[in-house]
Amino acid sequence: MNRIELFSCPVDVATMDETVECIGSRVEKKQFTQHVVVNVAKLVHMQSDPELAASIRACDIVNIDGMGVVWGARLLGFDVPERVAGVDLFERLLQMAAERGLPVFLLGATDAVVSRAAEVVSARYPALQVAGHHHGYFWDDEEHVVEMIRSSGARLLFVAITSPKKENFINRWKDRLGVDFVMGVGGTFDVVAGKVRRAPGWMQRGGLEWAFRVAQEPRRMWKRYFVTNNKFALMLLKSRVASVIGSGERSK
Repeated sequence: MNRIELFSCPVDVATMDETVECIGSRVEKKQFTQHVVVNVAKLVHMQSDPELAASIRACDIVNIDGMGVVWGARLLGFDVPERVAGVDLFERLLQMAAERGLPVFLLGATDAVVSRAAEVVSARYPALQVAGHHHGYFWDDEEHVVEMIRSSGARLLFVAITSPKKENFINRWKDRLGVDFVMGVGGTFDVVAGKVRRAPGWMQRGGLEWAFRVAQEPRRMWKRYFVTNNKFALMLLKSRVASVIGSGERSK
């Protein structure tokens, strides 16, 4: 995979298939892999949140999840083939884990949601070994949850907690988790459990998934998307202008 830098964030330019192949190879070698996907909101928050920025920069694989980032990278001259959506990568990795006999652990969301998500993925992939699951409200005793994950025998860990909590939790405890792969999956368990609907394919391809989320949860989501989208547009504009000015100076 080709690694570029976008607004001081390392990003691996890769297709979904290339990403799954790379992760599978690393897991087979028991080579620990810390994974993250970045979207517009995360890139914006990294600019003012040094702990989040450090947690993302520590990752071995950084995929683009969000058409806004794909288009922004292309606007700045990077050849980005496609987005690697976290929810889709989650499904691909569950399929891989089922085929290869790799136990997984699901961490995050409410107890009801994560329990339902475990039931759904177990039914969807009968050979999948769900080594354990736990809700995401454990901040008074993180070490206990870390030990639970470590003793479960899981090889892959999926963390469905809001950003930046999940990125910082993973980076803080990565040496003690005992897994070969760990990935933050945001609201994926809510989608899998049927609590939240995912946008239709045409909205995903058109970069309108954010609008679908706002329509479902307007009070919680409107500020996140409208504010960060505007900030990201300004970041792109400044970067583009600086690039044009720099090109002009070099041509003199």
